[in-house]
Amino acid sequence: MDHRGRRDDETSARRRRFAEAAREDRPDLAALCLLICAEAEGGLPEAAVDAAQIELDDLAGRLPALGRHAPPGRWVEAVAELLGGRCGFHGTPADYRRLESSLLHEVLRRRRGLPILLSVVWMEVARRAGAPVYGVALPGHFVVGFGEPWGRHVLADPFDGGRPLSAEDAALLVAGATGTTLTPEAFSPADPLEIVARVLNNIRAWAAARPERSDVQLWAVELSLLLPSHPARLRYERAELLVERGEFARGARELEEYADVIAPVEPDTAESVRHRALAARAMLN
Repeated sequence: MDHRGRRDDETSARRRRFAEAAREDRPDLAALCLLICAEAEGGLPEAAVDAAQIELDDLAGRLPALGRHAPPGRWVEAVAELLGGRCGFHGTPADYRRLESSLLHEVLRRRRGLPILLSVVWMEVARRAGAPVYGVALPGHFVVGFGEPWGRHVLADPFDGGRPLSAEDAALLVAGATGTTLTPEAFSPADPLEIVARVLNNIRAWAAARPERSDVQLWAVELSLLLPSHPARLRYERAELLVERGEFARGARELEEYADVIAPVEPDTAESVRHRALAARAMLN
């Protein structure tokens, strides 16, 4: 088997593992994030995956044994003192410009990352230590919650070293990031697959702003399509990327398939997509 064939087989195997992990009854958030890392790196040695999981275990072992019924604020203090304080996990505006900020193994190494990846570290470490912790997907800024989502709880911002957040603080964060008003539904716990989808959305957005990194945008789209639930329009994005990357026949075929899917509800859009497919096929001549 030649090098390209071997690489394709390795990619297919990684994608199968990701799809299987995403369809487990209780998806493992850290494992899924590390499979994203493997895709970004073109393969991640098992030793590196194990090292990341071991570090999360080690960090959890350094937290006090507070128990699930400890006051939520006490958990926030303990995790912030360890991760935000002694270990220096936090974020800066510059981290938004780095792909590494969306990759768990790099966030563990650099102690820097986007709010959502720093929150993943907090959740995985605190969960292993027995804390009642969950992710909160605020619009424009991901944070963590400790306690009961609809009862006694405390929010914290891992991007800011673990600063506790009142409801008013959270509303100001959202207003500053998106200009929108915070609704009560925004405080709902995010499940692992929602978090993974948001991580991949961030990677897609990072790559979309860098046309030379369409390869990253493509694999982020393809992993998103492997999640049990995803927007249908991702299929159109993938087809367009294939055309942009010079894979005109594949791109045209996928544009046509997408047009067939949306034709019953969006006939005008479907017709426009079919014209786009014809234009892509014309590039083959």
